[in-house]
Amino acid sequence: MEKRVSKKDLTTGVVWKRLLVFFLPIAAGTCIQQLYNAVDGMIVGKFVGTVALAAVGGSSAQIINLLIGFFVAITTGASVVIAQIYGAGRTRDVQSATGNAVAVFAILGLVLMGIGLAAAPAMLTLLKTPAETMPGSVLYLRIYFLGVPFILILNMESNMLRAVGDSVSPFLFMVAGCVTNIILDVVFVLFFHWGIAGVALATVAAQAINMGLLTRKLMTTQEGYALSLRELKLNGIYLSNMLKMGIPAGLQSSMYGVSNMIIQIGVNTLGTVVVASWAMSSKTDGIFWAVSNALGAAITSFVGQNLGAGRTDRAKDCVKQGLILAMIITVFLSGGILLIAKPLLRILTDDPAVVSTTYEILTFFVPFYFIWTVIEVITAVLRGAGDAVNPVIIIGLGICLFRIVWILTVFAWFGTLPALCWCYVASWTVTSTALIIYYRHGGWIRRRRMVIHN
Repeated sequence: MEKRVSKKDLTTGVVWKRLLVFFLPIAAGTCIQQLYNAVDGMIVGKFVGTVALAAVGGSSAQIINLLIGFFVAITTGASVVIAQIYGAGRTRDVQSATGNAVAVFAILGLVLMGIGLAAAPAMLTLLKTPAETMPGSVLYLRIYFLGVPFILILNMESNMLRAVGDSVSPFLFMVAGCVTNIILDVVFVLFFHWGIAGVALATVAAQAINMGLLTRKLMTTQEGYALSLRELKLNGIYLSNMLKMGIPAGLQSSMYGVSNMIIQIGVNTLGTVVVASWAMSSKTDGIFWAVSNALGAAITSFVGQNLGAGRTDRAKDCVKQGLILAMIITVFLSGGILLIAKPLLRILTDDPAVVSTTYEILTFFVPFYFIWTVIEVITAVLRGAGDAVNPVIIIGLGICLFRIVWILTVFAWFGTLPALCWCYVASWTVTSTALIIYYRHGGWIRRRRMVIHN
Protein backbone atom coordinates (compact mmCIF):
# COMPACT_ATOMS: atom_id res chain seq x y z
CA MET A 1 0.00 0.00 0.00
CA GLU A 2 1.28 3.45 -0.90
CA LYS A 3 1.86 6.03 1.76
CA ARG A 4 -0.78 8.72 1.61
CA VAL A 5 0.58 12.02 0.38
CA SER A 6 -2.40 14.17 1.27
CA LYS A 7 -3.80 14.54 4.76
CA LYS A 8 -7.28 15.40 3.50
CA ASP A 9 -8.68 11.93 4.19
CA LEU A 10 -12.01 11.32 5.93
CA THR A 11 -11.15 7.98 7.53
CA THR A 12 -10.13 9.32 10.94
CA GLY A 13 -11.56 11.62 13.60
CA VAL A 14 -15.04 12.08 15.07
CA VAL A 15 -17.54 11.21 12.33
CA TRP A 16 -20.00 14.07 12.69
CA LYS A 17 -17.25 16.68 13.09
CA ARG A 18 -15.33 15.45 10.03
CA LEU A 19 -18.53 15.27 8.01
CA LEU A 20 -19.62 18.75 9.09
CA VAL A 21 -16.23 20.36 8.36
CA PHE A 22 -16.12 18.66 4.97
CA PHE A 23 -19.74 19.57 4.19
CA LEU A 24 -19.63 23.28 5.06
CA PRO A 25 -17.48 24.48 2.13
CA ILE A 26 -19.61 22.45 -0.29
CA ALA A 27 -22.76 23.98 1.18
CA ALA A 28 -21.27 27.47 1.09
CA GLY A 29 -20.39 27.02 -2.56
CA THR A 30 -23.87 25.88 -3.49
CA CYS A 31 -25.35 28.80 -1.55
CA ILE A 32 -23.18 31.19 -3.53
CA GLN A 33 -24.45 29.48 -6.68
CA GLN A 34 -28.04 30.02 -5.56
CA LEU A 35 -27.30 33.67 -4.81
CA TYR A 36 -26.16 33.98 -8.37
CA ASN A 37 -29.33 32.24 -9.59
CA ALA A 38 -31.45 34.71 -7.62
CA VAL A 39 -29.55 37.69 -9.04
CA ASP A 40 -29.78 36.19 -12.50
CA GLY A 41 -33.54 35.78 -12.09
CA MET A 42 -33.86 39.33 -10.79
CA ILE A 43 -31.95 40.76 -13.77
CA VAL A 44 -34.02 38.79 -16.27
CA GLY A 45 -37.35 39.44 -14.52
CA LYS A 46 -36.80 43.15 -13.93
CA PHE A 47 -34.81 44.24 -16.97
CA VAL A 48 -35.81 41.80 -19.72
CA GLY A 49 -39.37 40.86 -18.70
CA THR A 50 -41.71 38.05 -17.69
CA VAL A 51 -41.67 36.43 -21.14
CA ALA A 52 -37.86 36.29 -21.03
CA LEU A 53 -37.99 34.84 -17.52
CA ALA A 54 -40.29 32.10 -18.77
CA ALA A 55 -37.98 31.50 -21.75
CA VAL A 56 -34.88 31.12 -19.57
CA GLY A 57 -36.47 29.23 -16.68
CA GLY A 58 -39.23 27.23 -18.36
CA SER A 59 -38.78 24.44 -20.90
CA SER A 60 -35.17 25.38 -21.62
CA ALA A 61 -34.27 24.88 -17.94
CA GLN A 62 -35.93 21.46 -17.95
CA ILE A 63 -33.93 20.41 -21.01
CA ILE A 64 -30.70 21.61 -19.42
CA ASN A 65 -31.50 19.77 -16.21
CA LEU A 66 -32.22 16.57 -18.12
CA LEU A 67 -29.35 16.41 -20.61
CA ILE A 68 -26.58 18.17 -18.74
CA GLY A 69 -27.81 16.75 -15.44
CA PHE A 70 -27.34 13.24 -16.85
CA PHE A 71 -23.69 13.78 -17.72
CA VAL A 72 -22.91 15.80 -14.60
CA ALA A 73 -24.35 12.95 -12.53
CA ILE A 74 -22.00 10.53 -14.31
CA THR A 75 -19.11 12.51 -12.83
CA THR A 76 -20.23 11.27 -9.41
CA GLY A 77 -19.45 7.76 -10.60
CA ALA A 78 -15.89 8.82 -11.29
CA SER A 79 -15.67 10.52 -7.90
CA VAL A 80 -16.81 7.36 -6.06
CA VAL A 81 -14.11 5.33 -7.80
CA ILE A 82 -11.51 7.97 -6.93
CA ALA A 83 -12.72 8.24 -3.31
CA GLN A 84 -12.47 4.48 -2.78
CA ILE A 85 -9.03 4.25 -4.39
CA TYR A 86 -7.86 7.19 -2.29
CA GLY A 87 -9.35 5.65 0.85
CA ALA A 88 -7.29 2.52 0.12
CA GLY A 89 -4.15 4.69 0.10
CA ARG A 90 -3.31 4.30 -3.63
CA THR A 91 -2.64 7.92 -4.58
CA ARG A 92 -0.74 7.03 -7.76
CA ASP A 93 -3.81 5.27 -9.10
CA VAL A 94 -5.88 8.34 -8.19
CA GLN A 95 -3.73 10.40 -10.55
CA SER A 96 -4.30 7.96 -13.41
CA ALA A 97 -8.03 7.76 -12.75
CA THR A 98 -8.31 11.56 -12.68
CA GLY A 99 -6.57 12.00 -16.02
CA ASN A 100 -8.83 9.38 -17.54
CA ALA A 101 -11.95 11.08 -16.17
CA VAL A 102 -11.01 14.53 -17.48
CA ALA A 103 -10.34 13.11 -20.95
CA VAL A 104 -13.65 11.25 -21.00
CA PHE A 105 -15.74 14.24 -19.95
CA ALA A 106 -14.01 16.57 -22.40
CA ILE A 107 -15.11 14.24 -25.21
CA LEU A 108 -18.62 13.87 -23.81
CA GLY A 109 -18.91 17.64 -23.48
CA LEU A 110 -18.14 18.21 -27.15
CA VAL A 111 -20.65 15.56 -28.21
CA LEU A 112 -23.39 17.00 -26.02
CA MET A 113 -22.65 20.51 -27.26
CA GLY A 114 -23.27 19.39 -30.84
CA ILE A 115 -26.53 17.66 -29.90
CA GLY A 116 -27.80 20.73 -28.06
CA LEU A 117 -26.99 23.15 -30.88
CA ALA A 118 -28.72 21.00 -33.47
CA ALA A 119 -31.75 19.76 -31.55
CA ALA A 120 -32.75 22.77 -29.42
CA PRO A 121 -35.88 23.75 -31.45
CA ALA A 122 -37.13 20.16 -31.67
CA MET A 123 -36.71 19.57 -27.92
CA LEU A 124 -38.55 22.78 -27.07
CA THR A 125 -41.37 21.92 -29.45
CA LEU A 126 -41.69 18.49 -27.84
CA LEU A 127 -42.29 20.19 -24.49
CA LYS A 128 -45.05 22.34 -25.99
CA THR A 129 -43.16 25.53 -25.22
CA PRO A 130 -45.50 28.55 -25.54
CA ALA A 131 -45.08 30.34 -28.88
CA GLU A 132 -44.27 33.67 -27.25
CA THR A 133 -41.29 32.20 -25.39
CA MET A 134 -40.00 29.92 -28.17
CA PRO A 135 -37.52 32.33 -29.87
CA GLY A 136 -35.92 33.32 -26.58
CA SER A 137 -35.77 29.72 -25.39
CA VAL A 138 -34.03 28.55 -28.58
CA LEU A 139 -31.49 31.38 -28.36
CA TYR A 140 -30.75 30.74 -24.69
CA LEU A 141 -30.38 26.98 -25.15
CA ARG A 142 -28.01 27.21 -28.10
CA ILE A 143 -25.69 29.67 -26.39
CA TYR A 144 -25.81 27.70 -23.15
CA PHE A 145 -24.81 24.48 -24.90
CA LEU A 146 -21.64 26.17 -26.16
CA GLY A 147 -20.43 26.03 -22.58
CA VAL A 148 -21.25 22.38 -21.92
CA PRO A 149 -17.64 21.11 -22.27
CA PHE A 150 -16.58 23.60 -19.59
CA ILE A 151 -19.46 22.56 -17.33
CA LEU A 152 -18.71 18.85 -17.49
CA ILE A 153 -14.98 19.24 -16.93
CA LEU A 154 -15.36 21.64 -14.01
CA ASN A 155 -17.90 19.34 -12.34
CA MET A 156 -15.56 16.39 -12.81
CA GLU A 157 -12.63 18.30 -11.35
CA SER A 158 -14.70 19.60 -8.43
CA ASN A 159 -15.97 16.12 -7.60
CA MET A 160 -12.46 14.73 -7.88
CA LEU A 161 -11.11 17.23 -5.34
CA ARG A 162 -13.98 16.44 -2.95
CA ALA A 163 -13.31 12.72 -3.41
CA VAL A 164 -9.82 13.20 -1.96
CA GLY A 165 -11.13 15.36 0.89
CA ASP A 166 -10.62 18.87 -0.50
CA SER A 167 -13.96 20.69 -0.38
CA VAL A 168 -12.42 24.16 0.06
CA SER A 169 -10.83 24.65 -3.37
CA PRO A 170 -14.01 23.93 -5.38
CA PHE A 171 -15.82 26.41 -3.09
CA LEU A 172 -13.32 29.19 -3.70
CA PHE A 173 -13.37 28.71 -7.46
CA MET A 174 -17.16 28.57 -7.51
CA VAL A 175 -17.24 31.92 -5.73
CA ALA A 176 -14.94 33.35 -8.39
CA GLY A 177 -17.17 31.97 -11.15
CA CYS A 178 -20.39 33.27 -9.61
CA VAL A 179 -18.98 36.76 -9.03
CA THR A 180 -17.80 36.82 -12.63
CA ASN A 181 -21.24 35.67 -13.77
CA ILE A 182 -23.05 38.42 -11.88
CA ILE A 183 -20.69 41.10 -13.18
CA LEU A 184 -21.08 39.90 -16.76
CA ASP A 185 -24.87 39.71 -16.34
CA VAL A 186 -24.93 43.37 -15.37
CA VAL A 187 -22.59 44.40 -18.19
CA PHE A 188 -24.22 42.34 -20.94
CA VAL A 189 -27.85 43.00 -19.97
CA LEU A 190 -27.93 46.46 -18.37
CA PHE A 191 -25.20 48.15 -20.39
CA PHE A 192 -25.02 46.25 -23.68
CA HIS A 193 -28.77 45.42 -23.72
CA TRP A 194 -28.17 41.93 -25.08
CA GLY A 195 -31.17 40.50 -23.20
CA ILE A 196 -31.46 36.71 -23.10
CA ALA A 197 -28.28 36.31 -25.17
CA GLY A 198 -26.36 38.36 -22.59
CA VAL A 199 -27.53 36.15 -19.72
CA ALA A 200 -26.49 33.00 -21.58
CA LEU A 201 -23.10 34.41 -22.65
CA ALA A 202 -22.35 35.49 -19.08
CA THR A 203 -23.00 31.94 -17.88
CA VAL A 204 -20.74 30.37 -20.52
CA ALA A 205 -17.89 32.79 -19.77
CA ALA A 206 -18.12 32.23 -16.02
CA GLN A 207 -18.11 28.44 -16.41
CA ALA A 208 -15.02 28.65 -18.62
CA ILE A 209 -13.20 30.73 -16.01
CA ASN A 210 -14.21 28.34 -13.22
CA MET A 211 -12.95 25.36 -15.19
CA GLY A 212 -9.67 27.11 -15.95
CA LEU A 213 -9.03 27.79 -12.26
CA LEU A 214 -9.80 24.20 -11.27
CA THR A 215 -7.57 22.78 -14.00
CA ARG A 216 -4.70 25.02 -12.96
CA LYS A 217 -5.16 23.93 -9.34
CA LEU A 218 -5.00 20.24 -10.26
CA MET A 219 -1.99 20.66 -12.54
CA THR A 220 0.08 22.69 -10.08
CA THR A 221 -0.69 20.92 -6.80
CA GLN A 222 2.09 18.99 -5.09
CA GLU A 223 -0.36 16.34 -3.88
CA GLY A 224 -0.20 12.80 -5.22
CA TYR A 225 -3.42 13.24 -7.19
CA ALA A 226 -2.06 16.05 -9.41
CA LEU A 227 -3.43 16.13 -12.96
CA SER A 228 -0.74 15.22 -15.47
CA LEU A 229 -0.91 15.69 -19.23
CA ARG A 230 0.53 12.20 -19.58
CA GLU A 231 -2.54 10.78 -17.87
CA LEU A 232 -5.06 12.51 -20.17
CA LYS A 233 -5.99 9.32 -21.97
CA LEU A 234 -8.68 6.67 -21.97
CA ASN A 235 -8.04 3.69 -19.73
CA GLY A 236 -10.41 0.77 -20.09
CA ILE A 237 -10.28 -0.38 -16.46
CA TYR A 238 -10.95 3.04 -14.96
CA LEU A 239 -13.48 3.92 -17.64
CA SER A 240 -15.54 0.77 -17.17
CA ASN A 241 -15.69 1.20 -13.39
CA MET A 242 -16.55 4.89 -13.64
CA LEU A 243 -19.32 4.16 -16.12
CA LYS A 244 -20.56 1.28 -13.97
CA MET A 245 -21.18 3.76 -11.19
CA GLY A 246 -21.79 6.86 -13.28
CA ILE A 247 -24.40 5.67 -15.76
CA PRO A 248 -26.86 4.59 -13.04
CA ALA A 249 -26.30 7.96 -11.35
CA GLY A 250 -26.93 9.65 -14.70
CA LEU A 251 -30.08 7.62 -15.22
CA GLN A 252 -31.25 8.60 -11.76
CA SER A 253 -30.72 12.27 -12.57
CA SER A 254 -32.47 11.81 -15.90
CA MET A 255 -35.45 10.24 -14.19
CA TYR A 256 -35.83 13.38 -12.13
CA GLY A 257 -35.39 15.39 -15.30
CA VAL A 258 -37.89 13.37 -17.32
CA SER A 259 -40.49 13.55 -14.57
CA ASN A 260 -39.95 17.31 -14.27
CA MET A 261 -40.24 17.73 -18.03
CA ILE A 262 -43.54 15.87 -17.93
CA ILE A 263 -44.64 18.18 -15.12
CA GLN A 264 -43.45 21.12 -17.23
CA ILE A 265 -45.84 20.10 -20.00
CA GLY A 266 -48.64 20.46 -17.48
CA VAL A 267 -47.22 23.77 -16.28
CA ASN A 268 -47.09 25.08 -19.85
CA THR A 269 -50.83 24.45 -20.24
CA LEU A 270 -51.59 26.79 -17.33
CA GLY A 271 -50.28 29.98 -18.96
CA THR A 272 -47.23 32.26 -19.00
CA VAL A 273 -47.72 33.53 -15.43
CA VAL A 274 -47.63 29.99 -14.05
CA VAL A 275 -44.62 29.13 -16.25
CA ALA A 276 -42.74 32.17 -14.93
CA SER A 277 -43.84 31.43 -11.36
CA TRP A 278 -42.75 27.81 -11.60
CA ALA A 279 -39.33 28.99 -12.76
CA MET A 280 -39.22 31.65 -10.04
CA SER A 281 -40.06 29.11 -7.32
CA SER A 282 -36.88 27.21 -8.09
CA LYS A 283 -34.87 30.38 -7.62
CA THR A 284 -36.62 31.13 -4.32
CA ASP A 285 -36.27 27.73 -2.66
CA GLY A 286 -33.09 26.83 -4.53
CA ILE A 287 -31.09 27.29 -1.35
CA PHE A 288 -32.66 24.16 0.12
CA TRP A 289 -31.93 22.01 -2.91
CA ALA A 290 -28.40 23.35 -3.10
CA VAL A 291 -27.63 22.57 0.54
CA SER A 292 -29.34 19.19 0.31
CA ASN A 293 -27.27 18.24 -2.74
CA ALA A 294 -24.14 19.49 -0.98
CA LEU A 295 -24.79 17.22 1.98
CA GLY A 296 -25.40 14.33 -0.38
CA ALA A 297 -22.06 14.98 -2.11
CA ALA A 298 -20.28 15.14 1.25
CA ILE A 299 -21.83 11.87 2.43
CA THR A 300 -20.96 10.11 -0.83
CA SER A 301 -17.27 11.04 -0.57
CA PHE A 302 -17.21 10.24 3.16
CA VAL A 303 -18.73 6.79 2.69
CA GLY A 304 -16.59 6.10 -0.38
CA GLN A 305 -13.31 6.87 1.38
CA ASN A 306 -14.20 4.91 4.50
CA LEU A 307 -15.38 1.82 2.66
CA GLY A 308 -12.25 2.01 0.51
CA ALA A 309 -10.27 1.95 3.74
CA GLY A 310 -12.39 -0.91 5.12
CA ARG A 311 -14.02 1.30 7.77
CA THR A 312 -17.57 -0.04 7.55
CA ASP A 313 -18.27 1.15 11.08
CA ARG A 314 -17.61 4.78 10.15
CA ALA A 315 -19.75 4.48 7.04
CA LYS A 316 -22.71 3.28 9.12
CA ASP A 317 -22.16 6.05 11.66
CA CYS A 318 -22.20 8.53 8.78
CA VAL A 319 -25.68 7.37 7.83
CA LYS A 320 -27.15 8.04 11.28
CA GLN A 321 -25.34 11.27 11.96
CA GLY A 322 -25.78 12.50 8.39
CA LEU A 323 -29.54 12.01 8.63
CA ILE A 324 -29.72 13.93 11.91
CA LEU A 325 -27.69 16.77 10.42
CA ALA A 326 -29.87 16.80 7.31
CA MET A 327 -33.10 17.01 9.30
CA ILE A 328 -31.81 19.92 11.39
CA ILE A 329 -30.80 21.79 8.24
CA THR A 330 -34.12 21.03 6.54
CA VAL A 331 -36.24 22.37 9.40
CA PHE A 332 -34.14 25.53 9.59
CA LEU A 333 -34.18 26.21 5.85
CA SER A 334 -37.86 25.37 5.38
CA GLY A 335 -38.88 27.90 8.02
CA GLY A 336 -36.53 30.51 6.60
CA ILE A 337 -37.80 30.09 3.04
CA LEU A 338 -41.45 30.54 4.03
CA LEU A 339 -40.52 33.56 6.15
CA ILE A 340 -38.61 35.51 3.50
CA ALA A 341 -40.30 34.22 0.33
CA LYS A 342 -42.70 37.11 -0.32
CA PRO A 343 -40.21 39.94 0.35
CA LEU A 344 -37.63 38.16 -1.78
CA LEU A 345 -40.09 37.60 -4.62
CA ARG A 346 -40.98 41.29 -4.68
CA ILE A 347 -37.29 42.02 -5.19
CA LEU A 348 -36.94 39.44 -7.94
CA THR A 349 -39.96 40.51 -9.99
CA ASP A 350 -42.35 43.45 -10.30
CA ASP A 351 -45.23 41.26 -11.49
CA PRO A 352 -47.70 40.82 -8.56
CA ALA A 353 -49.33 37.83 -10.25
CA VAL A 354 -45.99 36.03 -10.42
CA VAL A 355 -45.31 36.86 -6.75
CA SER A 356 -48.60 35.45 -5.50
CA THR A 357 -48.53 32.35 -7.71
CA THR A 358 -44.93 31.55 -6.79
CA TYR A 359 -45.71 31.78 -3.08
CA GLU A 360 -48.68 29.47 -3.57
CA ILE A 361 -46.38 26.90 -5.20
CA LEU A 362 -43.90 27.15 -2.33
CA THR A 363 -46.57 26.50 0.30
CA PHE A 364 -47.24 23.13 -1.31
CA PHE A 365 -43.57 22.08 -1.39
CA VAL A 366 -41.61 23.58 1.47
CA PRO A 367 -43.40 22.02 4.49
CA PHE A 368 -42.65 18.54 3.12
CA TYR A 369 -38.94 18.86 2.37
CA PHE A 370 -38.13 16.63 5.35
CA ILE A 371 -39.45 13.71 3.27
CA TRP A 372 -37.00 14.50 0.50
CA THR A 373 -34.14 14.64 3.02
CA VAL A 374 -34.45 10.90 3.61
CA ILE A 375 -34.10 10.25 -0.14
CA GLU A 376 -31.02 12.48 -0.38
CA VAL A 377 -29.14 10.86 2.51
CA ILE A 378 -29.89 7.23 1.68
CA THR A 379 -29.09 7.56 -2.04
CA ALA A 380 -25.83 9.35 -1.16
CA VAL A 381 -24.82 6.48 1.12
CA LEU A 382 -25.67 3.84 -1.45
CA ARG A 383 -23.78 5.76 -4.14
CA GLY A 384 -20.68 6.02 -1.97
CA ALA A 385 -20.86 2.29 -1.28
CA GLY A 386 -20.90 1.47 -4.98
CA ASP A 387 -24.49 0.20 -4.92
CA ALA A 388 -25.67 1.93 -8.05
CA VAL A 389 -28.40 -0.04 -9.80
CA ASN A 390 -31.06 -0.85 -7.18
CA PRO A 391 -31.56 2.75 -6.00
CA VAL A 392 -32.11 3.77 -9.63
CA ILE A 393 -34.83 1.16 -10.00
CA ILE A 394 -36.53 2.39 -6.82
CA ILE A 395 -36.35 6.02 -7.93
CA GLY A 396 -37.46 5.14 -11.44
CA LEU A 397 -40.64 3.60 -10.07
CA GLY A 398 -41.24 5.99 -7.18
CA ILE A 399 -40.40 9.26 -8.90
CA CYS A 400 -40.59 8.99 -12.67
CA LEU A 401 -43.28 6.36 -13.26
CA PHE A 402 -45.40 7.58 -10.36
CA ARG A 403 -45.40 11.16 -11.67
CA ILE A 404 -46.24 10.06 -15.20
CA VAL A 405 -49.23 8.13 -13.89
CA TRP A 406 -50.22 11.13 -11.75
CA ILE A 407 -50.14 13.53 -14.70
CA LEU A 408 -52.16 11.15 -16.87
CA THR A 409 -54.77 10.62 -14.17
CA VAL A 410 -54.99 13.14 -11.33
CA PHE A 411 -53.81 16.21 -13.25
CA ALA A 412 -55.71 15.20 -16.38
CA TRP A 413 -58.87 15.12 -14.25
CA PHE A 414 -58.40 18.32 -12.22
CA GLY A 415 -56.09 20.38 -14.46
CA THR A 416 -55.08 22.74 -11.63
CA LEU A 417 -51.85 24.03 -10.12
CA PRO A 418 -52.43 22.26 -6.76
CA ALA A 419 -52.88 18.98 -8.63
CA LEU A 420 -49.40 19.46 -10.09
CA CYS A 421 -47.80 20.40 -6.78
CA TRP A 422 -49.17 17.47 -4.80
CA CYS A 423 -47.57 15.14 -7.33
CA TYR A 424 -44.15 15.95 -5.87
CA VAL A 425 -45.09 15.32 -2.26
CA ALA A 426 -46.77 12.02 -3.07
CA SER A 427 -43.81 10.77 -5.12
CA TRP A 428 -41.33 11.75 -2.36
CA THR A 429 -43.35 9.79 0.19
CA VAL A 430 -43.51 6.65 -1.93
CA THR A 431 -39.81 6.76 -2.84
CA SER A 432 -38.47 7.52 0.64
CA THR A 433 -40.49 4.64 2.10
CA ALA A 434 -39.11 2.20 -0.47
CA LEU A 435 -35.51 3.38 0.08
CA ILE A 436 -35.80 3.00 3.85
CA ILE A 437 -36.99 -0.59 3.41
CA TYR A 438 -34.14 -1.33 0.99
CA TYR A 439 -31.50 0.27 3.20
CA ARG A 440 -32.61 -1.66 6.27
CA HIS A 441 -32.46 -4.88 4.27
CA GLY A 442 -28.67 -4.37 4.22
CA GLY A 443 -27.84 -5.40 0.66
CA TRP A 444 -25.89 -2.19 0.05
CA ILE A 445 -23.20 -3.07 2.61
CA ARG A 446 -22.65 -6.52 1.10
CA ARG A 447 -21.98 -4.88 -2.26
CA ARG A 448 -19.52 -2.37 -0.83
CA ARG A 449 -16.04 -1.56 -2.12
CA MET A 450 -15.39 -1.51 -5.82
CA VAL A 451 -11.73 -0.46 -5.50
CA ILE A 452 -9.98 -1.42 -8.71
CA HIS A 453 -6.44 -2.29 -9.63
CA ASN A 454 -4.83 -1.13 -12.85
